Formats: sequence, C-alpha cells, structure tokens
Amino acid sequence: MNSQSNEKNMDMNRTNQSTPNIRWMLVGYDLVVYAVVAIILLVLYGGMDKLSPVGIFQQVGLSVLCIFAARLLGKIYGQVWRYGGIQCYIRLLFTDSIAFVAYLGLELLLPVQKITFARMLSIVSLNLLGALALRMMYRYAYKCGNQETTRGKILSTLLHMFSGIEAGNEKEVQKIKVAIIGAGRVGVSLAEELLNNAEAAYIPRCFIDINREKVGRDIHGIPVWSEDEATFKRLGEFEVQEIIFAIPSMDAKKKKALYDYYKDAGYKLKVYDYPTVYAAGGKRHLREFDIEELLFRKPLVVSDERTNAYYKDKIVLITGGGGSIGSELCRQLAKMQPKKIIILDIYENGAYDVQQELKIAYGNSLDLQIEICSITHRKALERVFEKYHPQIIINAAAHKHVPLMEHNCVEAIYNNVFGTQNLVELCEEYGAERFMMVSTDKAVNPTNVMGATKRMCEMIVQSASTHGKVKYSATRFGNVLGSAGSVIPLFKRQIANGGPVTVTDKRIIRYFMTIPEASQLVLQSGAIANNGELFVLDMGQPVKIMDLAENMIRLSGVQGIEIIETGLRPGEKLYEELLVKTEELDKTDNSMIFIERDTPVSEKEINRKIQTLRTACDTGDDLIAKEALRSVVPTFKTPEEVNKEIA
Repeated sequence: MNSQSNEKNMDMNRTNQSTPNIRWMLVGYDLVVYAVVAIILLVLYGGMDKLSPVGIFQQVGLSVLCIFAARLLGKIYGQVWRYGGIQCYIRLLFTDSIAFVAYLGLELLLPVQKITFARMLSIVSLNLLGALALRMMYRYAYKCGNQETTRGKILSTLLHMFSGIEAGNEKEVQKIKVAIIGAGRVGVSLAEELLNNAEAAYIPRCFIDINREKVGRDIHGIPVWSEDEATFKRLGEFEVQEIIFAIPSMDAKKKKALYDYYKDAGYKLKVYDYPTVYAAGGKRHLREFDIEELLFRKPLVVSDERTNAYYKDKIVLITGGGGSIGSELCRQLAKMQPKKIIILDIYENGAYDVQQELKIAYGNSLDLQIEICSITHRKALERVFEKYHPQIIINAAAHKHVPLMEHNCVEAIYNNVFGTQNLVELCEEYGAERFMMVSTDKAVNPTNVMGATKRMCEMIVQSASTHGKVKYSATRFGNVLGSAGSVIPLFKRQIANGGPVTVTDKRIIRYFMTIPEASQLVLQSGAIANNGELFVLDMGQPVKIMDLAENMIRLSGVQGIEIIETGLRPGEKLYEELLVKTEELDKTDNSMIFIERDTPVSEKEINRKIQTLRTACDTGDDLIAKEALRSVVPTFKTPEEVNKEIA
C-alpha cells in the first residue's frame, strides 16, 4: 500500500509541476456546471415561485456559498480524481448533502426571496449529478485515452484540451499487454490494480471468460471475450503478449488444456494467486507458474470439523517443526486453536522462521514455544517433556536424504531409530495422549538406509501400541513438492545455471503431493487413529521425473537446456511402492487415507532389534550398521533386486 501511495504522490507531484492550477481548474468547471443548473432552475424555470432578478442573485449567492464552502472544507478539490475510488464519490455526495442542509437553514433564517423546498433540492441534486458526471468523464478519458484507436485518440485530445495533462495510457507503449483469463472477482481486482497503478509494468487488454452474462460486455473499459472469440489473430490485433490465469478454482484438466494451448502458441504465462507454498498472512500476487501447479492435480481440501475439534485446546509438540513438513504442520495446527504449540528442532533458523511467520499472523492469540535440541539427546528431551507435558507428539524429525544416508548409516540409525525410541519412551513416562509418526513410501520394501530406518520406526511405533498406554499411529506418504529434499529445487538451480538438468534414470516415477495436503492428511489420520494404525495416503497418479524436468525447462523459457542421465544413485528405486495393492488395505472415512494390514512386532522382539542396532552403531562402522539394519528389517532389499523386476 505504501508503494502505491508513493507512486500516486509522485504522479500527483509531476502533474502539479506541469499544471499547477489543476485543482482550481476543476473548481472552474464545477462553476460552469453550476451556472448551467442555475440558468435552468432559477432563470428559465418560472413555476409558482418565479424569482425577480434580485431573488435570483440572492439564491445564486446562497447556493454557491454553501456548495463550494462545503466542498472546500471537505477537501473535494484536493483529491486526485484519476485514481478516485468509490470513497471519493461518497465524500462528494456527503459534502453536498451538508451543503443542502446549510442552504436550507440559511434560506429559512435570512430575509431573502423564497423558493420551494423541491426547487432547492433540485438545484443541489442536479449540480451534484453534473459534478459526478464531470469527474467520471475525466477518469474515463484518462484511463481509456491512447494513440492507437480512434476513440482513444479523441479521448486523449479532449483530456489534454480540458485538463492540460496526457492520458493515463501515455506509457502504454512500454507496458506489457496482457489478457486475463477470468472476469470474476479475482480477475477484476487484478485489472483494477494494474489500471490504478501508473507505474505497473502490465496493461490489461481483454478478459477471457466462459460466463455468458459477461461475454460481450466491458469491465472498466476492458472487453470480455469468450474462449472462441479469443483467437490468436484477435489477441495479435490487441498486441497481447502474456496470458494471466486469474481463476483459482479452475478445474485442473481445464487449466492444463488452456496452459498447453497458449504455451504452444508462444505466449508467456503467469498466474495471479497465492504462493504455492502458502504462508500464513500471505496475499495474492502476480507470479510465474510454479512447477507444482504444472502437475495440474486437483487441489485437495482435507481438513474437517472433527480434526479441528481434536487439536483444539491441546498441547502439541512437533519434532522437526522447522522443516518443510514440520513447519506446515505448525501452520495447519495454528488454525485449530491449540492450547500450545512447541516447535522442537536442532536447526534453529528453520524454527525461528516459522515462529516469526506465525507471530505475525496470529500475534498473542497463539501460544508458541521453541525448543532447540536433537531427538537423540535424551536428557534434553526429558527437560522439554517435564516443562510442557505435551498431550500430542508429532514426530517429523528425521534424516531423509537417500544418497547421503547410504554413506552415513550410523547417523541415520541414531537420529531416525533411536530418536523415535526416545520419544516413544518419554511419551509413556510423561503420560502423553497420542504419538504420531511421519513416515515415507520409501519404508515399503526399502532399498536404502533411509527407508529401512523409517520402516524400523514404524515397527517401534506399532509394537508400542501393543503394550503402552499412549495411542500410537504412523502415516506414510511419498514425495512432497517444494520440500528441502525435493528434486524440484535441484532442477531449478540447474536451469538457472544454464543446464544440464540431471535425471538419474528416464524411467523413474514418483508420487507427489503438496506440503499442505500431506500435512493436513497427517493431522487427520492422527485424529482418527484408535491405536497402532499404519496409515497410507493415496498420492494419486505417479509422475515421471523426466516429464517433470521437461515441464520445468518449458516453464523457464530458457532455450537449449539439455537433460542427461547420470545413473541410479545408491539405494534408489525406479519406482516407489506406496499403496502396493489397494485391495489389501482397509478403508477409512476419508477416501485418501487407508490402513495397512500389518502385524505388530512383540515388545521383546523390538527390544532385541534395537539392541542389535545399538551394538552395531557402537562400532562406528557404517557397513556393519547397514548389515545390522538389514538383519532387523526383513523387507530391506538391494536396489538391484527391485529394479531388475521392472527393468
């Protein structure tokens, strides 16, 4: 808002420097309007109360005094009418209403020749109508005047003749001409923003909409076309250079079809909406399409009243709360009015960022605490549990990077497995209500250390559900778009550096879900858990990483970016087994959440497995630790075994 105000002030200053009497010029035009009204209603109109020359002079003096004194006191002539919104016209209406009351009072008090109430009201009302029309015509000429169309030239000439300033479109030649898809509330607000900002880089030339009530009409002087009317030839005639999508609720298939249609024609495409990874308190803005949107999946809204009610007034501890998933869990929870949110993370910058974001959005209405420690540090965790006595614990802290964990097996086991075990034991010791673990599709028949450790965590949680007092559950899902470990940030950096874009194998497919979707489903699955469930999220259709890379290159507009295969990384699968076989899963009330049929490991057996891992990790040898992990996770396979089956 400040930048817009500054732009307006700068523009007004420039105008005042070139035409210093612009406001008094408007007073002069208002006097002309008044003179016309006075001649009609005081001179030409006879009526029952025909005035003498002296009476006419008296009524003119009274009405002029009241009307223009009220307008000057109301600072009507200090407004910049080319930017005038409804508030400017309401102010003019208000001041003239006060002027009428003053006029009526003076008429009754002073010894002047009288006229009827209706005649007085007609003088003020017709004068107000003329003043409003004058300002609307001025604003219309300023916005629509140009040197490209006959109408625009006429308006530009009249504007310069009567006001001494050039049309608002004088810089339009340098501006980027755009077509706005969507003539609804969002599209119109964007058009207003562009029209009202003289320094905007864009100028709207047309709307494209399917609403028959709008097609063929004008909005703010901008024509509304149907999709059939918006031919490339017609867009070319209007010099449209870019297409802006301004329908947030557009069907995913429809959006994809329009995107491909205009992209193939060579248009640059933008979207007017919130950021893909929505931050609390964020606003819509004009931006490039994000790769997340190019998957053209139907956005999911999975939160419900039952979930909101479950977390309300609860003390919730989120480990890894500063990470991609953890921070979004905090955002979603903050909407549910919890009693307290405790963000626990070893990386202070991430925790600080989400703390500040939520403070700005919620202020003192949200009780938010930050604790910096590792889940492997048992004594530090004990202090946190002792201090807050959390009711719900969501474990999102983990080492997740597949290739890195292949060479850091001991650390992966310490953090993922022993960290989870610490939390489970403390939940029992401090009487927590519920423990929820964030798992991964890589835990299904794992081919890498990271997946195997997460599978071990699932076994720990399920085992605890058989003998503990706390309610336990785990939720398994695939890749999240925009997360720190996602392939998308890597592709973006490679494209920015001019390529090449590296794909380990052109056959690789992955399941994708947005961070808000995954976080909402984690919270919902935790709320509906009875005890011991291993929830599996329906990730939709898998995506070929090769297609993802090609789409990102197209989106960037950079030419000559090469895609090269580098070979599968250590522990990498060609595909992830998420749902495996849907018919073998139990359904829940939510069609996107399933329950894996899995037999929990006994307490004795899980303790034996943990001890095996501790003994191996104490050697400090990653190879020994990896073999120990393979022995305690029966489904841990080599990548070669799995990839050979589908090669």
